[in-house]
Amino acid sequence: MRNVLAAFAVALLTAGTAIAATADTTAVLAPIHQFIDGLNKGDVDSALAACAEQTSIIDDFAPHEWHGAGACGKWATDFQANATANAITDEVLAMAGKPLHVAVTGDRAYVVVPASYTYKLKGKPVKESALMTLALQKVAAGWRITGWTYSKK
Repeated sequence: MRNVLAAFAVALLTAGTAIAATADTTAVLAPIHQFIDGLNKGDVDSALAACAEQTSIIDDFAPHEWHGAGACGKWATDFQANATANAITDEVLAMAGKPLHVAVTGDRAYVVVPASYTYKLKGKPVKESALMTLALQKVAAGWRITGWTYSKK
């Protein structure tokens, strides 16, 4: 009987941990979805609201690196300028499947997700496969993106 109770207690603790991990993952992914959805809808304010004020970004277009206060806004301005200069239209960024890795430690999180970026370059369709690696911090208002990299495959 003691073994049955011990097994039951372990099962309850494991289930509680799994439920907490799922809730943490859902909450951590919410600002990532908000950022991507905002960009795709042309709602830059919504996308930028998913970012922390202090952010570090590495992306594949020049100047390739943004950091500090307002970095997400500076990145968005440069992203649009790059698209205009290179005749890039109809951009759609998407998570391409489930996250490959989600680690939550207290008020910090680390996420790796496969991504796809489709667009037209001078009218011709292009599809990129990439990995996005993101760091997030939980603040009073919820999780915010504090850094990300976009790496073409």
